[in-house]
Amino acid sequence: MNTITLSQSAAKRINQIMAKEAPGSKLRISVNGGGCSGFEYAFDIDTQVKDDDLVIERDGAAVIVDEISAQYMEGSEIDFVDDLIGQSFQIKNPLATSSCGCGTSFSI
Repeated sequence: MNTITLSQSAAKRINQIMAKEAPGSKLRISVNGGGCSGFEYAFDIDTQVKDDDLVIERDGAAVIVDEISAQYMEGSEIDFVDDLIGQSFQIKNPLATSSCGCGTSFSI
């Protein structure tokens, strides 16, 4: 299984967000059915890491991905982009055959 990676800008932003959360909090990313393209990413704050969760770490930041979602995100890079449109986390997913303009939904 290819690993899911975290960009330097995503790690920096996650650390900024988690500084305001309860100790031990981590960003959880999951893949759910729905969205305009079939699947969509969900972003939540979680303090519980389950035994089958994948934990991705970089520069002190940690992201949790459940085992099922990790299959849909294999080889992906989690990035944080700050451009004219606004700030957002983006998943660069090589498995996605198409994605929505909002960047939060995709199809395989």
